[in-house]
Amino acid sequence: VQLQASGGGLVQAGGSLRLSCQASGRTVGNYGMGWFRQTPGKGREVVAGIKWSSGWTFYGDSVKGRFTISRGDAKNTVYLQMNGLKPEDTAVYYCAYDSAGWARQEARNVDFWGQGTLVTVSS
Repeated sequence: VQLQASGGGLVQAGGSLRLSCQASGRTVGNYGMGWFRQTPGKGREVVAGIKWSSGWTFYGDSVKGRFTISRGDAKNTVYLQMNGLKPEDTAVYYCAYDSAGWARQEARNVDFWGQGTLVTVSS
């Protein structure tokens, strides 16, 4: 599975951005797609995920109520709508694919990663 992410950029605090990720290759079963983020010197933090078959979603505590993950009309495409952005949301965001459908929402269980897209929120 290959993941192509896009949509990062520079935005002022309080603004919005939308990230996109499209998976190509053989996606089967109860897989999940989602997003993690990482800042220098820290591990990858869960942002949001969606189980493709059911649409079940989960969010990291720091983004609940501000970010929304959704499935796109195009096959195997997910979006992350980020509203009310804060400077602490600044990070490299990575699209993720979990063949187990997010049975555990942890970076170590991710099977495939996208290339990362930088989100910078200025104060």
